[in-house]
Amino acid sequence: MSILIDETTRLLVQGITGKEGSRAAKEMLEYGTKVVCGVTPGKGGQQIEGVPVYNDVRDALDHHPEVNATTIVVPPKFAKDAMLEAIDNKIPLIVVLTENIPIHDVMECYAKAREKNLALIGPSSIGMISPGKCKIGFIAGGKYHKSYKPGPVGIISKSGGMSSETAWVVKQAGFGQSTVIGMGGDVIAGTTFADLLPLFEQDKKTKIIVLFGEIGGEYEQEAAAWIKLARQHGEFTKPVAAFISGKFADSLPHVSIGHAGAIIEGDHARREAKVKALRDAGVMVADVHHELGEMVKKILGKEASEN
Repeated sequence: MSILIDETTRLLVQGITGKEGSRAAKEMLEYGTKVVCGVTPGKGGQQIEGVPVYNDVRDALDHHPEVNATTIVVPPKFAKDAMLEAIDNKIPLIVVLTENIPIHDVMECYAKAREKNLALIGPSSIGMISPGKCKIGFIAGGKYHKSYKPGPVGIISKSGGMSSETAWVVKQAGFGQSTVIGMGGDVIAGTTFADLLPLFEQDKKTKIIVLFGEIGGEYEQEAAAWIKLARQHGEFTKPVAAFISGKFADSLPHVSIGHAGAIIEGDHARREAKVKALRDAGVMVADVHHELGEMVKKILGKEASEN
């Protein structure tokens, strides 16, 4: 099994005629994702990689009512309208690949998606993949076989590049993945660690969840608080392993880390605070990234690695 996406996913690509949108569509189609239509205002009637293009989301859905997910690959100034169009049409899963979206635009769309109980992944997401079933976005590129195979490990990563690196570490330890999600590293994430953990708990295939966190923000602490409370109520039973990057940041306080979410405001946003919160919640936290593979192997054992 998997979470959010699988072989039944039918995808719309907003921004499909652009350079990045067409590249994403090509990669996803090559993986086997069912990309059924695309949208670019003013470009209706075209085809990209054999996928029909429509002028707006409503028109696309009228022709393809089976659509149950969309990915947004448009310039930042058009991202708000694209997100609102997807939200207004109640598409259950919205994966936003676009970076550098104004924070107030993200906040407005975040609130509206929550009101309608829609899953908004991103912005600045690399995408997500359920190996052997479906991938959305640029995750894994065209070399997915190096890092990904079906298996029992769920992965959530703030970092796009490190989502595949973490999957590779897990694969080197002998295990595959159920679903890997790049949640995006912006200040506001449409879907957080704490939102995704309950979904992995419900997935019978997933036996352990791995988190890749970063300095800045409080999403790791929120996850720790949720885990602790959910375990107390018997609502969360699966083991969690984590790695928090940014150990060097304390020695280089004025160096830009890269992600908008990696803004440190107070001690709570530093790596040490995140590590402590997670360990207090019973999460295994690796000191170095490659230890995650050994942690997964220790928890799942030889039998699981052969599944």
